[in-house]
Amino acid sequence: MPMPGSAGGLCSSPRAWGCGWNVTRLLCFAAISWVLVTQVEVGAWTYHYGNKSDYSWELARNFCRSFYTDLVAIQNQGEIAYLNSVLPRHRTYYWIGIRRRNDVWTWVGTNKALTKEAENWANREPNNKGKNQDCVEIYIKRDRDAGRWNDENCQKEKRALCYQASCQRFSCSQRGECVETIGNYACDCYPGFYGPECEHVVRCKNLDPGPDCSHPLGEFSYNSTCKFQCQEGFELQGLDTLQCLASGNWTAAAPECAAVKCPALATLGGGRLNCTHWHGDFTYNSSCAFSCETGFVLNGAETLECTALDNGQGVPVMLRV
Repeated sequence: MPMPGSAGGLCSSPRAWGCGWNVTRLLCFAAISWVLVTQVEVGAWTYHYGNKSDYSWELARNFCRSFYTDLVAIQNQGEIAYLNSVLPRHRTYYWIGIRRRNDVWTWVGTNKALTKEAENWANREPNNKGKNQDCVEIYIKRDRDAGRWNDENCQKEKRALCYQASCQRFSCSQRGECVETIGNYACDCYPGFYGPECEHVVRCKNLDPGPDCSHPLGEFSYNSTCKFQCQEGFELQGLDTLQCLASGNWTAAAPECAAVKCPALATLGGGRLNCTHWHGDFTYNSSCAFSCETGFVLNGAETLECTALDNGQGVPVMLRV
């Protein structure tokens, strides 16, 4: 069984007790402590405990964090049953990774408060008997309350019960929370991602015709942003910017470009009006020709065209041509 990190290679066996005393006592002590460790493996997740030395809670945690992940963090009742079945009975029992901070029982590895649903206290515990019982031990193979917890003075010496996490830095594609399970891990994906390793990105419906879009995670995918703009003579109806949400929907329906409207023209008495409308009655690019009936003379331009004045607001005006 290879030594994790090899403690700098200073002490690889009990014979190395003398090496390093003139350099660093801490590394030599850590390496010797590792040699005396027993390991219980469960697939990708492993449990470890020191079977020769007992430690105060702080030293037990330092020991676990030096070579593994931390003092064990209990996930569920199945894990408790497993630990109680495979670990040997020890008269002082085992420290686990819970400590009282500001009167709140807290998992030290995640700094999250212990929830009521996750509590596994022994009968009439915690009782803070003798005061300053701010740390937690687990009763392994105890005749009564086996697998349950007891609050205890942190200076008491007990076995260190450690775990090596299966979650690694790049687990869950860094797009979800890695949740340890017995023998493996599961990914609780962040919004917008899915898949066993959160490797997939939620997609939204393609927008056509294509607006000016930014796709940080893939084309028309979660967090894509699209900005809309209309050509001269048309105005936007709807939001000018849409974003792809974690639900797979855009923030709103895609906007449309509608031709700007000019005031409607009425036929004057004694005259006729002949109009061509390309985008709707009296809208951008519509043109109207005026003519007079017999006995009347036209006063003004014969043709008017609806145009758009680019004044920042798309206000239509009538210009004589």
